[in-house]
Amino acid sequence: MFGAEVRAWEALVETARRTVRDGLVVGTSGNVSARVGDTVLVTPSGVPYDRLTPRDVTGVDLDGRQVLGSLVPTSELPMHLAIYRTTAAGAVVHTHAVHATAVSTLVTELPAIHYMAAALGGPVRVAPYATYGTPELAENMLRALADRSACLLQNHGAITYGATLDQAYDHMSQLEWMCQVWLKASSTPHLTPTLLSEARMREAGERLRGYGQRG
Repeated sequence: MFGAEVRAWEALVETARRTVRDGLVVGTSGNVSARVGDTVLVTPSGVPYDRLTPRDVTGVDLDGRQVLGSLVPTSELPMHLAIYRTTAAGAVVHTHAVHATAVSTLVTELPAIHYMAAALGGPVRVAPYATYGTPELAENMLRALADRSACLLQNHGAITYGATLDQAYDHMSQLEWMCQVWLKASSTPHLTPTLLSEARMREAGERLRGYGQRG
């Protein structure tokens, strides 16, 4: 491995472990990937994240051919590769987070409960169910991700991407939090949550584009 791949693998493993620490993943139910040039580093299938070492590095090219390591890549590799082939993503995070998974079984789009949905491109859609690890699921996901950096996967979980691992992880955390807020608000007896209009969401999106430190 080159230096960039070594550093990316270390960051990927730490991000994967963070998904467990933060309660977004149980066991080996999620997966994380990062792109380094034309190589996609990805968590291997069925290996607990706390056991991963530098020797376990797993990498494929954009066609899915293994170019690093000997461990079998995650079964969700088709989703990861579909995102890298069609966006400028630098990293992808997939989880079976509790609230996101619950919402995926109830609606076809997460209601606009909070303006942070604008940071993900707008209201988060739910990709129709398909068996995990299949091209059909990857296709459904891509349609739900159009102009978005996150989507829910019906009866399955959620997937997000970003320019970096930190950004992809932040998108996942924000999505799970919004799902939790909507579930709590909508379960209050005799009350209906106030939702944001499309105009309000557009306004929030404009302001968020200038959010944070300059330079």
